[in-house]
Amino acid sequence: MNHDYLDPINSLHVPELADTTFAMDFLIRAKEGVRNLAFALTETASPDARAVLRNQLRQAIAMHQEITELMLRKKWFHPYELQEQYQLDMLSANNTVLIGQMNLFPDDTSRIGMFDRTPDDANHGGALT
Repeated sequence: MNHDYLDPINSLHVPELADTTFAMDFLIRAKEGVRNLAFALTETASPDARAVLRNQLRQAIAMHQEITELMLRKKWFHPYELQEQYQLDMLSANNTVLIGQMNLFPDDTSRIGMFDRTPDDANHGGALT
């Protein structure tokens, strides 16, 4: 395992991992919203409030469906293929463990010599134009 986490080359594929994580979190939050709205609807006596909650519930269900369809299209979610979903979940768990083991605050954070020029060299030492 590479321990130089400040080197940009080690951030390859991180955006894709982040996208899948954000999408799953969004799906979970959308599901919680549907549940909470349904519960609120059953506890509300006012016809006007019930109408508002019913409309919000329909919108929340539609959003949940859109997120689910996106995740299915991107192959980030396999609700009908348990073995594939298990493999994705294990990959996510292993990545979480690896991130937890990273020394994200190393003693030496110097990057001198890593780049071929300083930002000022690109402007010939002058101000930004």
